[in-house]
Amino acid sequence: MQITSMIAIYLLFFAGSTFFLLPFGVRTTEEIGGERVPGQAESAPHRFDLPRHLLKAALLAALLFGLYYVNWVNGWITAEDLDFYN
Repeated sequence: MQITSMIAIYLLFFAGSTFFLLPFGVRTTEEIGGERVPGQAESAPHRFDLPRHLLKAALLAALLFGLYYVNWVNGWITAEDLDFYN
């Protein structure tokens, strides 16, 4: 596998991880005990820590990419294994 392919696949896992992790660890203003700003949604996070979120996404993407790469090297699950119609 070429390094450019590895980077592209990792970035796909990273992008997916960022969206997957969005709802986890979010505390709303009501849960914190503060007052909402007029017009603010009830589900809006009180404070969103972007660097921490991106770090968690990078770690999850690294784990998923590692599993993908080990599977690619060892051939545990191939395209023929996923062909459910034949």
